[in-house]
Amino acid sequence: MASIEMSNIVKKYGDGFPAVNDVSLDIADGEFMILVGPSGCGKSTLLRMIVGLEDITSGDMVIGGKRVNDKAPRDRNLSMVFQNYALYPHLSVFENIAFPLRLSKTPESEVRSKVNDAADVLELQEHLERKPANLSGGQRQRVAMGRAIVRDADAFLFDEPLSNLDAKLRGQMRTEIARLQRRLGITTVYVTHDQTEAMTLGDRVCVLRRGVIQQVASPRELYEQPTNMFVAGFIGSPPMNFLPARVQGSTLETPFGAIELDEKRAKAVGERDLVLVGVRPEYFEDASLIDESREGTRFTAKVDVTEWLGDSQYAYIPYDAPEEVAAKLKELSRELDSDQLRTQAIVSIDAASRIREGHDAEFWLDTRKIHVFDPESGENLTRDPEAGAELTRMAEEDRQDQIEQAQTSGATVSG
Repeated sequence: MASIEMSNIVKKYGDGFPAVNDVSLDIADGEFMILVGPSGCGKSTLLRMIVGLEDITSGDMVIGGKRVNDKAPRDRNLSMVFQNYALYPHLSVFENIAFPLRLSKTPESEVRSKVNDAADVLELQEHLERKPANLSGGQRQRVAMGRAIVRDADAFLFDEPLSNLDAKLRGQMRTEIARLQRRLGITTVYVTHDQTEAMTLGDRVCVLRRGVIQQVASPRELYEQPTNMFVAGFIGSPPMNFLPARVQGSTLETPFGAIELDEKRAKAVGERDLVLVGVRPEYFEDASLIDESREGTRFTAKVDVTEWLGDSQYAYIPYDAPEEVAAKLKELSRELDSDQLRTQAIVSIDAASRIREGHDAEFWLDTRKIHVFDPESGENLTRDPEAGAELTRMAEEDRQDQIEQAQTSGATVSG
């Protein structure tokens, strides 16, 4: 195992475009780091520079304390799992997993021991003599993972490994990858555009935008204390709502009524005229289901569309917004590959609610949890660094507990 340190990494192509722009990121020994962002943000390029498949224009890549900028991929001792599995169709599962060991001329007894151990961990024992064409997508991905873990590699690198699988299988494979990483305790860098994978797998998540790091934090900190509108809009499904608000002292006048800020948040907002209020869908509720004494604000609005999901439901509430706000949301929506950041609020309400589309309804909003953003820079004006640090500390404690439990209860791969 090894740490990975990136200092001021830049990747420019022939036309001078910086696909990765001044990225500095430290990945601890044994950490599960997620690189996430929309298409074209530079996450796969950064992963390929770690493994050596892309040249580094400038900056330093240090793995296990050694600078590797000029080392070939085969000399970096990294195991990579690709999106398309990259299996040899004419070889059996056993020989596909054993392939890197054969290349390094590993003794036959050791090859068999390591392949069998990996097959046990990945539940592939009964498939060792089959060819890849006779396997399901999930089984092929496990074979690719087996080929990676039989090596005594310093780190695992995953390049969108689950994107070719159906939704149900993706969920199963997420669990297997998380369990395997905890059991082996090996440094892992995982690229995905799927924020659900990012939130469920990573110890920390690095959010990229146009080749630049936006925020590196635990999944919970990203969700509860996003540094800007880009992170807030990308993390969460449905995404955070952004409501235009006029500032009147310590009061925000929104399309859904007035929100009173506490002294700390009012000071952070300052004397700005127009801001955007960030509200997660679950911070709303059907007012008829909320006790009158509960802190928050109530408002009445006409519901455009409802979506009942069984355990919950969503209501879509359109609102009027200044032209500059509508343009900002449209631009952000396009960049995030989302069609949901429009001049409408998506609210999550209890499945038992009788709110219906086309009718006025009374809603409740938990104003204690809102964020306030600068519409020009996108900066989160009310982010609480101390709360974020506490969330990261709690996540690290949970991670250590999970590693200890996985390594105590599960078998490890020999070698």
